[in-house]
Amino acid sequence: MTAIPPRSRRTRTASSPATAPEEAVLPGKATINDIARLSGVSKKTVSRVINHSPLVHPETREKVLALMKQLGYTPDPQARGLAFRRSFLIGLVYDNPTAQFIVNMQYGALDALRDSGYELVVHPCDSSKEDYIDGVRRFAQQQKLHGVILIPRVSEDEQLAAALREIGVRYVRIASIPLDEARHMVVTHDRQAGMEAANYLESLGHRTVGLITGPRRYRSTIERGGGFLAGLDARGIELSPDYIYEGGYTFDSGVAGAEYLLAKSPRPTAIFACNDEMAAGVYKAAMRRGLSIPGDLSVVGYDDSPLASQLWPAMTTIHSPIRDLGRMAAQMLLSDEPASDVAAPHRTVTPRLVVRDSSQRPKG
Repeated sequence: MTAIPPRSRRTRTASSPATAPEEAVLPGKATINDIARLSGVSKKTVSRVINHSPLVHPETREKVLALMKQLGYTPDPQARGLAFRRSFLIGLVYDNPTAQFIVNMQYGALDALRDSGYELVVHPCDSSKEDYIDGVRRFAQQQKLHGVILIPRVSEDEQLAAALREIGVRYVRIASIPLDEARHMVVTHDRQAGMEAANYLESLGHRTVGLITGPRRYRSTIERGGGFLAGLDARGIELSPDYIYEGGYTFDSGVAGAEYLLAKSPRPTAIFACNDEMAAGVYKAAMRRGLSIPGDLSVVGYDDSPLASQLWPAMTTIHSPIRDLGRMAAQMLLSDEPASDVAAPHRTVTPRLVVRDSSQRPKG
């Protein structure tokens, strides 16, 4: 009788997992293990695709990305952070009372982070409190942030920048003037914009003008207001301190500032407010006094927020590309450019005057 050879260990039965039908994966429910199994590659290869590694063959990358899109697979930033011992989170730290400014800055950062695998987390703070730097430090460490975007006024605080350097967190500061090495800065040139506003109003024939600044502890206040005064001075107009009001970058402070200035004699024929929210407050104060804009009073704001074009009459203002600022700062944090080139030029944006219907030549 012929002996039957023993079954090879390599022989699979019909019930073996290798020949069993693959489990269905519902869209949006896939894991990284599912992507690896269905792509026929290792989990490590999928991770490399997710993290844009150059070590993956282009055809493999396309196959994995197509499957991820088909199954609606989105990598979890926190899980990736644990796997790679770093976070895929970018922080936005701010102490700014202007909501629209913050929203536009977030939109810009999100533009840069789209499809990068990184997410944005925000951290509001009060820079007038003694312990606010400790709070930002804890935020950066607990979230294991890849980098931090600092916007005015916190961007102007050298102690905060030093604290982030101490714990080894990348950061980019957005400010009116260069305050740091180029790899840490986006510069907005607010002084130049203030001068442009002054030149414009004087060119229309305004000689009695008022100025509503932001809080003096903000560098933007110094630069915007200082540029406006310098522009007037260059054209032979010396603005009395009585025609300068320190606002708070809020609508209500714009109303209060305009009430103060419009009570002066002679009454100003034009007011420059250092942001659009305060300039909108000027509209309200003028209406209360029965003054028409621009017939009795020309108004110029700063930022070119959506509010500026929604008011009636539409507001003449300085356009500051806030969304671009957020995008540029986020791109800098994602960049792998060498950090040693201290002499590199600073990244900058240039504000510009947008003339609308709230300004004209003074009467008479």
